[in-house]
Amino acid sequence: MSWLVFPIAALLEIAGCFAFWAWWRGAAVGWLALGVVALLGFAAVLATAPVAQAGRAFAAYGGVYIAASLGWMWLVERVRPDGADLVGAALCLAGAAVIVLTPR
Repeated sequence: MSWLVFPIAALLEIAGCFAFWAWWRGAAVGWLALGVVALLGFAAVLATAPVAQAGRAFAAYGGVYIAASLGWMWLVERVRPDGADLVGAALCLAGAAVIVLTPR
C-alpha cells in the first residue's frame, strides 16, 4: 500500500489546486470548499509517506507530482503531453525512485 501514498497525494493536491484555480476564474464558491477539503486530504495522505525524513518524502513526492500533473492535463484538460513532457516526467520519476529506494 505504501506505493499508493504519492499518487493519491498528487491527485488530491492537483484537484485541490485546480479547484482554487477554477474558483479564481469565476467558478462557483463551492469549488473553493472542494479545494480546501482536497488540500487537507493531500496533507494528511502525504504525512503517511513511508520515508523517515519529511524532506526526502517531499522531494520524492515532487517527481510523482510532476508526472501526475501531466496526467491531469491530459485527462481533465484534454491537452496531450508532448515528447519533452514525457521525457521530463520520466526523469523526475527516476529521481524520485533514487531518493526513496536508495538504502541508507
